[in-house]
Parts: sequence; C-alpha cells; structure tokens
Amino acid sequence: MRNYFLIPTFLIVLNASVAQQNRNPLDGIDLRMVKMHYDWAKLARYDQKNKEVVIDQNKDRVVFMGNSITEGWKNKMPDMFDNQIFINRGISGQTSPQMLVRFRSDVIELKPNVVVILAGTNDIAGNTPLKDLETVTGNLASMAELARHHKIKVILCSVLPASNYPWRPKKNPHTQIPILNQLIKDYAEKEGFYYLDYFSSMTDGKNGLKENYGNDGVHPNITGYRVMQKMVLKAIDKIL
Repeated sequence: MRNYFLIPTFLIVLNASVAQQNRNPLDGIDLRMVKMHYDWAKLARYDQKNKEVVIDQNKDRVVFMGNSITEGWKNKMPDMFDNQIFINRGISGQTSPQMLVRFRSDVIELKPNVVVILAGTNDIAGNTPLKDLETVTGNLASMAELARHHKIKVILCSVLPASNYPWRPKKNPHTQIPILNQLIKDYAEKEGFYYLDYFSSMTDGKNGLKENYGNDGVHPNITGYRVMQKMVLKAIDKIL
C-alpha cells in the first residue's frame, strides 16, 4: 500500500523551502536603523550642498547648526537661507553628539564668520541615549570651542519651550529644558559666547511654547520663526 499521506507533507516542506528562497532578505529589518548605524551623524546629508558653497573670506557667512527646528526654518522661510550667506545645516531628529560629529564638515570647513547653534531638545527626548544634561552642555561647549579655535564667532541658543513631546509622552521637557538652558547660559557667560534666549520670548509662562507660535507644541510655525528671525538677526549684527 502506497503512503499517499506523505505526498502532502512533502509538498508543504517543498513550498516552505521555495518561500524561504524567495523571501526578501530585508524583510523584518528596520532600514532606518541600518542607515543610522552606517551614517549615525548623517555626515553625507549635506555633502553636495557643502560643495556648492563658494568660500569667500570677505562675506559675513553664517551657518545655522541644529535639528528639525533649524531644518524646518528653511522650509518655512526659504528666502532666508541661500546656502551662501545664511546656510542651514539642520537635520531633523538630531542630538548634540550627532551634531558634534558633523561639526567640522558642516560648519568649520565652510569657513563662516558666525555659527548659530541650537540643540538639546532631542537629547531630552532621548533620540540618542542621554547620560545627563551636563553631557549635553559639554557637547555644545565642544562645538563652541572648536568654532572659536577656527576664529568663528558663536551664538549659543536656548532650547525652545515645550510642555511635552507628542512622540515621547513619558518625557518631561517642561522641567528639563529650563535646567539645560541655565547650564547653557552659565557656560556662555563664563566663556564669553553670545547667549540667545529664545525661551523667554516664546514661552507661554508654563514652560510650554506659546500656542500661536507653533502647531504641535514643539516646532515653530511661520509666526514663531519670524520671532526667532528678528532675534537672531539682532544677535548676528551685534557680534559681527
């Protein structure tokens, strides 16, 4: 008597084998995380843009280094950033250690007269592991001191107010941001760097962003960016 019941079993094994061979090897792999590990600081992000900058020591070039708040500024007010005089080097989601890694390629090598550094909120959000706020201040200090060594004037910005992070509801930015801002301010005053206090001008009085300055409580809208523009232009004029 033939073992016909073996035929379905064989077909199941065969189909499984074929399916395994046809399976996409990238299935189940988070490509975003893979890319982050290969270019953790996104050093390649502005490669082409950096090559397009015409290095001219006679121009009062200003580089804006930051995260999504800086990057979003270019999107909301594109006429402000021409990639020659005002250069935007913001990358969404970035933390201070990532900015420090790319500081040479995205700031120093562009030979600006001024760098405007705005960082820290994503550190508090935990986008990369956070040791403590003093470490964040240390990363900002390293960028500032590198800039000074290369005769680049520095504007250290306060972190913008935020009562919460919609994507990280368990974090408490309303308590952490003021502490970090005080650390940044103390360092800037000690070392003679310009401290630009966005926080005081944009807070709702409860350490959150004024409702008419943003749509999600973290990122400025065009009204918020206009407030920031006025403040930063005044700061740039003062130190040049």
